Amino acid sequence: MGLPRYAKRVILVANDLALFGAALWLAMSLRLGEPFVSPTPFEVLLLGAAPFVGVTTFFQLGLYRAVTRYPNERGAGMMVAAIGLSTLYWGLLLLLAGAHSIPRSVVLLYPMLATLLILGSRQAAAIFLKVAGARAFRLPGRVKRVLIYGAGMPGIQLLDALRSAGNYQAVGFIDPGPTLRGQFLGGVKVYPPDRISDLQRHGVDEVFLALPKSHRRERRVALSHLEGLKVRVRTLPAIEDVAAGHYTVSDLRPVETDDLLGRDPVPADPMLLARNIAGKSVMVTGAGGSIGAELARQVVRQRPARLVLVEMSEAHLYEIELEVEELLTKLQSDLDERTQVVAVLGSVLDGALMRCVLSENAVETIYHAAAFKHVPLIEHNPVVGLRNNTFGTTSLADAAIDAGVERFVLISTDKAVRPSSIMGASKRLAEMALQARATEPAGKTIFTMVRFGNVLDSSGSVLRRFRHQIEAGGPVTVTHPDMVRYFMSIPEAAGLVIQAGAMASGGDVFVLDMGEPVKILDLARSLIRLMGQEVRDAEHPDGDIAIKFVGPRDGEKLYEELLLGENVVATEHPRIMRSLEPLLPKSVLESLLSDLETHMNDGNIDTIRATLARAVESYRPEPLEASLSREATRNAAARRVFGDVAFGRPALSARGGSRFDISSAADQ
Repeated sequence: MGLPRYAKRVILVANDLALFGAALWLAMSLRLGEPFVSPTPFEVLLLGAAPFVGVTTFFQLGLYRAVTRYPNERGAGMMVAAIGLSTLYWGLLLLLAGAHSIPRSVVLLYPMLATLLILGSRQAAAIFLKVAGARAFRLPGRVKRVLIYGAGMPGIQLLDALRSAGNYQAVGFIDPGPTLRGQFLGGVKVYPPDRISDLQRHGVDEVFLALPKSHRRERRVALSHLEGLKVRVRTLPAIEDVAAGHYTVSDLRPVETDDLLGRDPVPADPMLLARNIAGKSVMVTGAGGSIGAELARQVVRQRPARLVLVEMSEAHLYEIELEVEELLTKLQSDLDERTQVVAVLGSVLDGALMRCVLSENAVETIYHAAAFKHVPLIEHNPVVGLRNNTFGTTSLADAAIDAGVERFVLISTDKAVRPSSIMGASKRLAEMALQARATEPAGKTIFTMVRFGNVLDSSGSVLRRFRHQIEAGGPVTVTHPDMVRYFMSIPEAAGLVIQAGAMASGGDVFVLDMGEPVKILDLARSLIRLMGQEVRDAEHPDGDIAIKFVGPRDGEKLYEELLLGENVVATEHPRIMRSLEPLLPKSVLESLLSDLETHMNDGNIDTIRATLARAVESYRPEPLEASLSREATRNAAARRVFGDVAFGRPALSARGGSRFDISSAADQ
């Protein structure tokens, strides 16, 4: 392992000389039917030339530059070709020398035997060097015994990587497929999922999930089999990243919330993604936030002419600008056609600044993600929340109209549907303001709203909180045993924002079919088990992590609702539906907003709430218990509507301010 390169080549050359000679002696012995002994010096000279011709041909084709520890099909093919070519050279030498005493059949037997011996020696050396390397570079500590769930190509590649790492011993594969059951892959037996509990007697420390990330349903079934084990479960990153060399065994990560979801990701439509971005000047506000940053990443991939990043936080703006520039370096090598990135430090409430930025950069598409979104914080700071979420949106919308922006996409929230919080009401008011502007006949700008709830692993995510609480020894805090949410990943949400915005034509409303909701309590229990701990409750008083119910926070709902109306029809995207919801005329809304601003300046919370109740339909801040049955009934009705659309039943369509409701309640 520690020898220099040329010393290793000398060993390989000596090995090949010996094996070429052995192959030739065996060929002669098999042809003659007895151990071969050369009778003349001339034959010794001709036969001795064969190994040197073979080694010279190996040098000619560069085979000694290959790394012996990592053999591959191309290298084996080159070696076979080199042996055949060297045999041809040697056969010509025999012909020119007139060596009639050497049988012609030897010329056929010799390359076959040489191939078997030399390829076999390379494989043996590769196995030896991998084992020796793993031992040489093994980190101090006990070797961990692991199960690999998934016996496909990712699982086999993971097995090789684990053996190279040296600190892991695979005791078995788990795979639901019947074809591999009881077979051995790389010397490791494949077991069915129902044998998992039996395998605990092997002292399994961890289970590695080796299933493609896109197969979310299969991963959810696998995790349901693993929940009963008191072992830590880790999973591979996306297989394309592993194949590209971006990850190693050390990057196996803990199971995250999106691994527990039963719904496969929504497929993206490339035409919709590029429609309002490719070759255009695009602005993303709130670019340093979870959704804003992901929007910026996905916008860059569609090759806009210019990307304007607007953010109030200096640190977040610096980070996303640096990340976008690095992404551009990877995606766009031509500096002359490279997307121009403009970083703007400021607030959307600064109307003069926004007008200047929109005009100077000739912005054509706006994705407005800048908002305060944490329900309890806004409930206790209502003036700041309303000013930023509602009046910041109206200020930017008016600036967009003045600058002739083509399309304005508001990132809204499902909490704007029958809001019980000031945050939800502030976002609903922002939606209504854009709806009112969308009905004006002289307006050039197409306004649309995209709704979704909390996303996985965003700031304030329940995923992060649960994981930190489990690592700290608990308890895990859940607000209410009946709390349920819909879930969506950040990339999926951002992609749907772009696609939904591309379908807006004025007078459209869109809703996303997101599948079934997930109980937060079940999510917490699953995460505890999959991190190798046991839930401590009445049935298991000696468990590791307790779950504590802390009560709902101010403004929270048990169920997130998907839409206000029930009229939905299908669109060109299989998961986005068209819907209609009520709106107020601009004159009426402007009067209500003026009253609201006056009360905000006075700081009177009661009058602020009263004005919100007049402006926003169904805004009724109330205790959680009082809303339980009401929200359950409305969600059941909403699910019936989605069912009608899914089975192709017709529904009514109507016109109004565009809104795309892709509410994917996650964990903000």
